[in-house]
Amino acid sequence: MPIDPYIVLLLGTVGLAALFPARGSAADVASGASTAAVALLFFLYGARLSTREALDGLRHWRLHITVLACTFLVFPLLGLAARGLVPVILTHPLYQGLLFLTLVPSTVQSSIAFTSMARGNVPAAICAGSFSSLVGIVATPLLAASLLGGSGGGFSADSLLKIVLQLLVPFLAGQLLRRWIGRFVSRRKKALGRVDRGSILLVVYTAFSAGMVQGIWHQVSPARLGGLVVVEAVILAMMLLLTWYGGKALRFGRADRIAIQFAGSKKSLAAGLPMASVLFGAEAALAVLPLMLFHQMQLIVCAVIAKRRAREAATEVTAPQPVATTRTAVGTGTRSG
Repeated sequence: MPIDPYIVLLLGTVGLAALFPARGSAADVASGASTAAVALLFFLYGARLSTREALDGLRHWRLHITVLACTFLVFPLLGLAARGLVPVILTHPLYQGLLFLTLVPSTVQSSIAFTSMARGNVPAAICAGSFSSLVGIVATPLLAASLLGGSGGGFSADSLLKIVLQLLVPFLAGQLLRRWIGRFVSRRKKALGRVDRGSILLVVYTAFSAGMVQGIWHQVSPARLGGLVVVEAVILAMMLLLTWYGGKALRFGRADRIAIQFAGSKKSLAAGLPMASVLFGAEAALAVLPLMLFHQMQLIVCAVIAKRRAREAATEVTAPQPVATTRTAVGTGTRSG
């Protein structure tokens, strides 16, 4: 069972915020640094995304529409259905985080990795993940505005303006400057990947520090966390089944179904955490908790499924093929006379 090392770092950051939360002027500094880190993060997203590759991928439009429908339509419907679990299983803040989880775009890296491992359509997974991330920059805040309303950490027109300034404007700036800095960014993927992850760790530390200072962790009990894990497991199972058998019903080939399953059933921690920090403000700690749990769960389950799909593909390749034989009538016919 794979344990993502980055999850360990995230949990360590949560522990650091619990023991040494930023207070007073230190909290102001951390908040300002977190805002700048989020802007840098989305600027780099824009600089990396190749517009030409995205346009080329549009030719497989049925697959991309299917993934987008799973990500931004089916997932939110499941999130809305979970409203009936409040307050018996979920508290209202945990439900808000769960609903936000269903609005986040799909992953890119893990979708590609699992699709490749399962011998699926890797180019389709690349395009589907990229399109989902691109659409999510606009769709996730708009969905949050309509579904979370005023309960989403005081979501308002000011919050939407912050989304535009902190996420959309840097992303568009990265796209505009890609012509001059795209090659530089492509050559330094490993170093910039550390910048990405460091930025997210800073966002997590700031959010959980604010949560510790406000004492919001007293709202969560072990029983509530257990209930949240069960609910997320059910949602993940439903999406995995829907994407696999739905792809079959839509008459996609096996390779395309694999890409649909892995791109349409997962949610991006990297995209969700910065958005949550803007949308929920001081209440972001509880809001991102469901996303962090779901992220690790999807990695474990999808790794098992990807290995199974790979074994199935290997079996199909090595299975003996039936050999057609023809019967001749030489020496077997009857004579007449």
